[in-house]
Amino acid sequence: MLIAIVILVVAASAFAAVVAFDSPRPPPRMASVENVFDRVDFSDMPAKTYFAARDGTQLAFRAYAGDPRRIAVLVHGSSGTSQSMHAVARAIHARGCTVYALAMRGHDGSGRSGDIDYVGQLDDDLADFMATLGTRGAGTAVTLLGFSSGGGFVLRIAGGPNAKLFDRFILVSPQLPHDAPTSRPNAGGWVSVALPRFICLTILSRLGIKRFGGLRVLALAVPPERYDEQTAFYSFRMQRNFGPSDDFLGDLARAPAPVSLYIGADDEIFVAAQYAPLLKPVRPDLAIATIPGLGHMDMTVKPAALEAIAGAF
Repeated sequence: MLIAIVILVVAASAFAAVVAFDSPRPPPRMASVENVFDRVDFSDMPAKTYFAARDGTQLAFRAYAGDPRRIAVLVHGSSGTSQSMHAVARAIHARGCTVYALAMRGHDGSGRSGDIDYVGQLDDDLADFMATLGTRGAGTAVTLLGFSSGGGFVLRIAGGPNAKLFDRFILVSPQLPHDAPTSRPNAGGWVSVALPRFICLTILSRLGIKRFGGLRVLALAVPPERYDEQTAFYSFRMQRNFGPSDDFLGDLARAPAPVSLYIGADDEIFVAAQYAPLLKPVRPDLAIATIPGLGHMDMTVKPAALEAIAGAF
């Protein structure tokens, strides 16, 4: 009995030490991501506007005014900002649409950097934003578009209770779970995971213990000099909410509106060739466009990608 107690105490102490001290280390800089916006013209980018979420937090977005019956809501990728979707927003706006580029809570000065209060808060924030747009007029069509982690988040929304708020879903280079065949190890070098801490927090979460969900589990390859602009670390709660759900295939199957996917053939973070064989059997009507010669971030800035995405509008 004494031996069993000692083993239990040692195991519990080791578990607690992992939770307390295992922190993600920033991965090396990633050139293909780092300088992608250097040639983007931001001179015509709208200023930030704010809305109040249900908890009173002021969350930012950028509005590109156009046809009020044709609306696109854009969700940026991991570490991203509302500014990082400017080229995409401008291309869609040029087709006459009203476009809103969101700054997701935990990013771009909205809320606490890299953290949220509970898993599902981002879903609630999106619903709160849509409520600020008021009652839809007859013939209004609303598209929800997400890039990378934002694409995984849009897929989560498409299969959940807020799906009815939208008439179409567009996934651009979407993140799927780490064990999906579309995933590369450590997202091709973009992320570093404190795996022992993540596993321990997952166990605690399943036991209903959520008080440690604000601890960091993910580091992103954000240059240190940009820590004030971009989100460099994600908490357990953020990692679990900002991306696809564990039942991402079920979400795709349940989506009540058309779903389209755009991916660069040379994506260095995800494996472009694996999307169709993974997703098409679940959703035969899923439209997938693979853009030759383009990498991951190219899908937010290069003319071929912008023309393809804007062409959907």
